[in-house]
Amino acid sequence: MSMQEIVVVGGGHNGLVAAAYLAQAGRSVTVLEKLGHLGGAAVSAQAFEGIDARLSRYSYLVSLLPSAIIRDLGLDIRLVRRRYSSYTPLPGTGRGLLVGNGDARATRLSFESLGADFDAWQSFYGRTGALARAVFPTMTEPLLRRSELRRLVDDTDWIDFIERPLGRVIERSFDDDLVRGVVLTDALIGTFAPANDETLAANRCFLYHVIGGGTGDWDVPVGGMGAVTGALAEAARSAGATMVTGAEVVSITPDGEVRYRLGDDEHVVNADTVLSNVAPSVLSRLLGEPGEPAEGAQVKVNLLLRRLPRLRDATLDPAAAFGGTFHTNEGYDQLERAFRAAAGGDIPSPLPAEIYCHSLTDPSILSPELSASGAHTLTVFGLHTPHRLVTPSTNESMRAALERAVIDSLDSVLAEPIESLLLTDAAGRPCIETKTTHDLEAALGLPGGNIFHAPLSWPFAEDSADLGTAAERWGVATSHERILLCGAGAQRGGGVSGLGGQNAAMAVLENH
Repeated sequence: MSMQEIVVVGGGHNGLVAAAYLAQAGRSVTVLEKLGHLGGAAVSAQAFEGIDARLSRYSYLVSLLPSAIIRDLGLDIRLVRRRYSSYTPLPGTGRGLLVGNGDARATRLSFESLGADFDAWQSFYGRTGALARAVFPTMTEPLLRRSELRRLVDDTDWIDFIERPLGRVIERSFDDDLVRGVVLTDALIGTFAPANDETLAANRCFLYHVIGGGTGDWDVPVGGMGAVTGALAEAARSAGATMVTGAEVVSITPDGEVRYRLGDDEHVVNADTVLSNVAPSVLSRLLGEPGEPAEGAQVKVNLLLRRLPRLRDATLDPAAAFGGTFHTNEGYDQLERAFRAAAGGDIPSPLPAEIYCHSLTDPSILSPELSASGAHTLTVFGLHTPHRLVTPSTNESMRAALERAVIDSLDSVLAEPIESLLLTDAAGRPCIETKTTHDLEAALGLPGGNIFHAPLSWPFAEDSADLGTAAERWGVATSHERILLCGAGAQRGGGVSGLGGQNAAMAVLENH
């Protein structure tokens, strides 16, 4: 049995952030990671045999990672803004909505071509911009209480975005169904909820998607997501943290005893503090306590194409359409029908999905030869595919069915079949990879395939909350004093943000 000051359970990006902060502060830190590599879901991988392309296999864009964390830890990473924000085809037509980043005139013309109100769009996102500027700077500080944060936000914005179901403000702000759907998608990433959701789960998801960096912009990590966690691992390691991969933690006790398997051997360490970078329900299991996993609600598909597909709108360059987020079958009514279908146990048809092309903004993830050939990666994120649709016994058939649903959804808005453009790997297989929620649970230890580890929380404390300890003030407390949350399940966790890790590190440093 050995004694360690701090043990971090889980080597995903949040655990690495915590380890880097604490090691730089002179603490003795050991990170235990079950997989054979660090990074968790924020990794790059060669997904297709014999093809020199490193895809951001699971998570893929960065918005919530504060520049303060990058500066504090001296991270050598570069984030690049996309030229376009989104393109949304109008199903059944050769028209669509193209939203630029910084080109208001072109975006206005696109809105007007569909008879949609661009001024309403500008007004709405002016409101979310003000919300972002108020909320995001508080994310790296001790929690404000609800009433304290509310004083920083316009009263109408607070009511519309924090207190009432999001669908109400969307329906009041926009008449066009397509525009309504584009707005609603940010409330549904990994979240299974209707637009008018009385639990406000959609509101919380929306909030995290529009506040990043104080602007709501989503950026491309140059080199892929693995470049981000690679820089974090190097920062932690160079500061003196010990990284142990292939270490499966099998139990934790409230007094800080951590047992783990490494190969055929079992090890025990006693820690002053244990930082949990696994899902809260996994932590409960390791503690021998009851805990319910949260349900994920997405299917992820990675593709490698020999070129970008042609569009039904022959006047639009595919590089513009795929230069931001490409939405398929995500009109407001389509999203609502898809939710009802999935709630009834069916795969939605058509399946709402959104597509991201990393290689347009950052071709460095492809070999020079692949890039020169015109090849591109596509990442598809299918919505409203809750974990309840998949079981271990049906996972193979459901993976095939979901992959088919994604392909059909794409084909319904493109001018040519997407499958005809797939490259083949060294074994002659099409370069397409589909991950169900069950696959995420098996590969990454995400219970229910939930990409947020647990239901998202408001980034503030209720007025009645007890904030007497450092862990409570930073939103990382558990029911055990020596065990803190440092992952996506922390109060301000979720997404590739590092906030769970930073907040946990600050709580530890405040105590000592």
